[in-house]
Amino acid sequence: MRMTLQTQLVLQALLREPANESYGRKVSEDTGLMPGTIQPILMRLEAEGWLISRREDEKFAHKEGRPARRYFALTGLGAQHASEELANARRRKGSVLRGLTPEEGLS
Repeated sequence: MRMTLQTQLVLQALLREPANESYGRKVSEDTGLMPGTIQPILMRLEAEGWLISRREDEKFAHKEGRPARRYFALTGLGAQHASEELANARRRKGSVLRGLTPEEGLS
């Protein structure tokens, strides 16, 4: 899989709480990336088996006065691969993620 900086940032955000689901706008806020950048990355990670997704119940979203969200969660394999890829990224010279610690979500 192509491991761009944007993909690394998305994985970092998802690994902060690997047992919890997240949705595109939240990942966008967590990473500082635009939703149009986030969605293709999430779709690619899902196609690779790193994520699973589910669509929120329309009735609940309607009560909240917003469109239904698509929630994403790391699979066990996805969490393992994400951790490995981010560890590799930290080791590479010049990586933006290199100085981040496990406490910051890069376990």
